Amino acid sequence: MDFIVPLLALLFIGIMFVMLARSQGGIGFIFLAAGSGLLIYWVREVRIMARSNEEKMMRDAEQKDWVYDLIKNNGEVVFVAEVPGPEDQINVRLTNGLLHIKGGQNFARDVPLDQAQEMGISDYKYRNGVLTIKIQRV
Repeated sequence: MDFIVPLLALLFIGIMFVMLARSQGGIGFIFLAAGSGLLIYWVREVRIMARSNEEKMMRDAEQKDWVYDLIKNNGEVVFVAEVPGPEDQINVRLTNGLLHIKGGQNFARDVPLDQAQEMGISDYKYRNGVLTIKIQRV
């Protein structure tokens, strides 16, 4: 994709140049120059949009690949997942039924908990890259 769009744009400009050269008109070359400038601008914009869309798809794929376990007992939920560390960069919060987890390497995820009761974090451990959180009813 990175080379096809500019190649097609150059082909279009070349065809327009040949057509204008045969028509013996001087004003056509001015329009060709203006059209070429606009075409180059829009090719750059399309490439930037395609690149940002590709980056967004990669970020979404990274988030979807993350797997965690929610183990529900009577009045308690246990959350287990792999989170990149080190331990001093791990930050865990629970607000309005949403578990916010931050870790190393710009790792940040939000996990919705489907609990109607008020819940609070009672204990959490981080060992060997695995985060275990116990959430109990307040």
